Amino acid sequence: MVGLGQSRSKLFGAWTDNVRAALRGGYWNNGSNARAGFALNLNNPPSNANINIGFRAASPNCARRRYPTWISSSALGKGVQVPVAPETRPAKNINRQLMASRLRPSWAAALIRGVRKIAKTYTNLYPRIYDFQNLELAYMKARRAKRFQEEVLQFSFNLESNLIQIQNELIYKTFRTGRYRYFYVHDPKTRLVAALPFKDRVVQHALCNVIEPLFEERFIPDSYACRVGRGIHAGADRVMQFLRVTQHKWDRVYCLKADVSQYFPSINHAILKAIIRKRIACPDTLWLIDEIIDSGGDGGDCSRGLPIGNLTSQLWANVYLDQLDHFVKEILREKYYVRYMDDFVILGGDKRHLWEVKQEIEGFLADKLDLQLNGKTGIWPISQGIDFLGYRIWPTHRLIRKSSIKRMKRKLKAFQRKYREGKIDLEKINATIQSWLGHVSHADSYNLRKKLLGCFVLTKGGDAYEENEDEPDNPVGR
Repeated sequence: MVGLGQSRSKLFGAWTDNVRAALRGGYWNNGSNARAGFALNLNNPPSNANINIGFRAASPNCARRRYPTWISSSALGKGVQVPVAPETRPAKNINRQLMASRLRPSWAAALIRGVRKIAKTYTNLYPRIYDFQNLELAYMKARRAKRFQEEVLQFSFNLESNLIQIQNELIYKTFRTGRYRYFYVHDPKTRLVAALPFKDRVVQHALCNVIEPLFEERFIPDSYACRVGRGIHAGADRVMQFLRVTQHKWDRVYCLKADVSQYFPSINHAILKAIIRKRIACPDTLWLIDEIIDSGGDGGDCSRGLPIGNLTSQLWANVYLDQLDHFVKEILREKYYVRYMDDFVILGGDKRHLWEVKQEIEGFLADKLDLQLNGKTGIWPISQGIDFLGYRIWPTHRLIRKSSIKRMKRKLKAFQRKYREGKIDLEKINATIQSWLGHVSHADSYNLRKKLLGCFVLTKGGDAYEENEDEPDNPVGR
């Protein structure tokens, strides 16, 4: 086999030599009526030929395989292929071999069976980040839906001078991340959110405008968090599609549902920086990335944790667990896998096999990413439904989570009380309700919407919203 360390010209020359030696004219057995000008057979004398024009593969296993086997790699150049011996080809089912022999210390052995794609690194990115047009675009993105906030209005009042100041700070590397403003969000669960000044948000948008496409092209299609063209609803649709496929494939289908314990506070900065450096080799860009990462240590620990609320935190979170995505898809060879940030689902037809997959994933997260799964991880039949992305999903339909329904009931009561006291206006109430309707409309929720909103009345007098506790939490109308 041709070595990967050789130059492309040498690789291409070796490949063409192999092709010349591998091609012979005619059929397997040739007749004796030779005639010049037709197909030549390299293993026959010139006097022997046939009237068939064509080529066949000169292979020691010609009786079993008609054509040569090839492995392609973008690392060898577009259109270049290398012939591979049968014993070096990837096994048909690497997953079974991994699980049978418990090859966690030997993951590299599974990779060398085929030609591994060499990741491309990028340099000279920094001038594109502080380019004035890129800063203008970053400002437009950062102010979206916030243009009338006080700090945005102050920044916009002297827009050109503020953008030039950011540009100079980036050019001379005097930029320092501003002070975070922390607050808690209690819906659906309590989270500590960190907010940066508007100037820092512009810088992060400028950085992501340049580097996010470089990482995006490496992400797998079944990662749905914080990506353009994907999201909660696309992820739920994909899970339903997998459920329908697997239901026809296996008699019983099981689901491995897992999520990472305390994901954002647990991200290791040293591991994250090493992963980023596999893709980016521009020293100035890495300086800015390190400045932002080190500014957001959780609880004062500068070596661990990303602040929830940063634009870059969403990108780094996807980059970090992209390592898990490729491990599950390429090494474990799990086809029915969907991830949304730190939550993921794997479908399979063998419960014991899924427990083995869970153990392999736990080992990979602990050894390579310094993470662990939480106690809610489990495996169960899909007949119980999959609680994922705000829905309870079955192959035939999906419903809204009961916890989501209870939260909305509490919000509607709070809206009535605040509106009666004059503490909230109709515009904010309508925005919240329309957002919730956009979510529940992707499930079988007609009767639910009719029940909740049919008796929701806003008055300046008494509370007009009465809830009947005897009615089911999640009526379904299809």
